[in-house]
Amino acid sequence: MKFSLPAISIAIVGLLSHAVVAYPNPGAVSGSIDVHDPTICRDSSGKWFLFATASEGLTSLILDSPGISIRTSTDRINWSYVGTVWSSGQATWTDTYTGTSNGNLWAPDCTYKSGTFYLYYSASSFGVNKSAIFFAKSTTGLPGSWSNLGLVTSTTTSNNYNAIDPNLIIGRLEVGRLGSSTGKPSGSTVYSIAQRTGEKAASGAVEAPIIVKNGSYYYLFTSWDICCQGTSSTYNIRVGRATSITGPYVDKSGVALTSGGGTLVLATHDAVYGPGGQHVYQDTDAWVIDYHYYTSSGPKLGINLLDFSSGWPVAY
Repeated sequence: MKFSLPAISIAIVGLLSHAVVAYPNPGAVSGSIDVHDPTICRDSSGKWFLFATASEGLTSLILDSPGISIRTSTDRINWSYVGTVWSSGQATWTDTYTGTSNGNLWAPDCTYKSGTFYLYYSASSFGVNKSAIFFAKSTTGLPGSWSNLGLVTSTTTSNNYNAIDPNLIIGRLEVGRLGSSTGKPSGSTVYSIAQRTGEKAASGAVEAPIIVKNGSYYYLFTSWDICCQGTSSTYNIRVGRATSITGPYVDKSGVALTSGGGTLVLATHDAVYGPGGQHVYQDTDAWVIDYHYYTSSGPKLGINLLDFSSGWPVAY
């Protein structure tokens, strides 16, 4: 679950050449942009809200990230920090999963619908599967306005998946399915829709899943490899698609995502290291992908637009 374009070889008349994939640089942003795991949603007044793992001042590992940070913007370019969802020490219900008071809260997922912000977020500690996803609501999205609606799901060290990185998709069916009135699981079925195989099965992460519907397809975006190591991060963003929300998802080459498939969308290039922790949504002007990446000065907010005209998302 959030429930946590390689070089192209072309053979021509016996000659093997390698085309270098050109990734776009992040679009222009300014202000408070030192973020991890961003998620953007827009309220009915047209203001953008960005929720993120609270990583102000960190350059690499997310070792101290309580609260869930909140930023706002009137143009999707300049961002202002306005505070956190929970004040220091407030989210005591997460302590069991973080292993400490005022512990790590990660990877929020925001949806705005009918005057309400719906926020799912993770509580965990680095490198373990004792984790949980929690749910909160607000009518303003601002600090001090949030209601804790409690635990959604959790995992223990005996599970082979990790209850972090939530993503809500509103439709006929959820993965796993959530009750429309409670925002919590309405059944026990969990669908496996992507995994790493081969030599990366044990050590190569596939996390930060985001599902969006566009046309006839559901698109599953994931982050692969190593996050949160500054300029040594190897995070990259991949995608597959399916005609059903529960899959099977395949990449552009037809490889199932449950068999290690995944078409690259963004990867390290130029001075952009380890793009990942992505969120994808349809704004009024275009499809938008927001993510974090690293520079020598720490984590930064990346925003690009997505072109689905070929049937596959291409960042620009």
